[in-house]
Amino acid sequence: MLPQTDVQTMAEGSPTANGGGTGQRAQKHWLALAIAVIAVAGLLIFGIWSRVRARTALNTETAQAALTAVSVVSPKQTTPAEEIILPGNVQPYISSPIYARTNGYLKKWYFDIGAHVKQGELLALIETPEVDQQLQQARSNLLTAQANLELASITKTRYQGLLKSNAVSQQDVDNAVGTYNANNAIVEADKAAVEQYSALVSFEKVYAPFDGVITARNTDIGDLINSGSSTSVKTDLFHIAQPGKLRVYVNVPEEYSRGIKVGMTADLSLAEFPDHKFQGKLVRTADDINLTTRTLLVEIDVNNPTGTLLTGSYAEVHLAVPTQASTFLIPVNTLLFRTEGLRVGIVKDGKVVLTAVTPGHDFGDQIEIVSGVKVNDQVIINPPDSIVSGQEVQIVQATLPGDTK
Repeated sequence: MLPQTDVQTMAEGSPTANGGGTGQRAQKHWLALAIAVIAVAGLLIFGIWSRVRARTALNTETAQAALTAVSVVSPKQTTPAEEIILPGNVQPYISSPIYARTNGYLKKWYFDIGAHVKQGELLALIETPEVDQQLQQARSNLLTAQANLELASITKTRYQGLLKSNAVSQQDVDNAVGTYNANNAIVEADKAAVEQYSALVSFEKVYAPFDGVITARNTDIGDLINSGSSTSVKTDLFHIAQPGKLRVYVNVPEEYSRGIKVGMTADLSLAEFPDHKFQGKLVRTADDINLTTRTLLVEIDVNNPTGTLLTGSYAEVHLAVPTQASTFLIPVNTLLFRTEGLRVGIVKDGKVVLTAVTPGHDFGDQIEIVSGVKVNDQVIINPPDSIVSGQEVQIVQATLPGDTK
């Protein structure tokens, strides 16, 4: 039996004990190596993934930057009644030049421009010495004819009495009756002549034909006055207008003519009243399209009891005309003029669709579109000339209906 120390020494120097220590060290070495490899691989993978992600982001940004940036607007739907503004001429309800009906010299006038006169008031007095003499002569001729008629009547009565006793022949009686009839006709003619010259003398006084305002006086005392019915140059003594009610004449374009109805109301704007509108009523139309202007003449009556509006003024007439179909308004800078026709660019799913449109009325900065767009369309503003259908674009600004600038 060996001592304990010897056994311990043999155990430590045995091959089994040395092999176990070497295996543990090898395991630790491989474990460290694996960890190092994994760490290196992780670093490589992380670096590669970071570069791939950066490259993907760069490609995405580059692709986005390569897209054309556009601004869009949605079409604005028009109201069922469209307001049109047309020029109108303000005229008096009644207007008339006053002419003389006899020749002579103006002796006196009683009213000047701006004067308000009543129907039947004396406006002027004309001196007509020739007509006065002609009237006097006609009256003298009438007296002579009446004397001759009286003598012919006595002769006729006497001859008819003598014929009963056969004191005169039938021929003498017939001559007496004929003379009476001829003189009677002369009396009638002379009476007509007297009435004619009396009427001419009555025309020496010029009266107002209706209530109104004197808007012009074209003669003065001593001027030679020519009869309005003569072939010589006529002299209109006065112009008189009735401004209590005004007529406004408007030429409506043919395209709006079907929406014009009698009874419609209209608003009038005048430059001298910038903050006020005057209301009128459409009372009649010409029911005829003018072949030259292709317009419909309409009349609008406006009450003017205080004379605020002056005749002859220019007015802008606002009419609300019902539209036949729903239309849209878009800015004029959305239009593309192509050889195939008028187009607008509409963005759908990020791509451009060039759409044909039918234009209506041009309102300056906006244009009416009758067909081709919808209320939810995104119409490109200021599209480049190079834009084509199918091109991808990027919307940078959108203007919706109701947005304020």
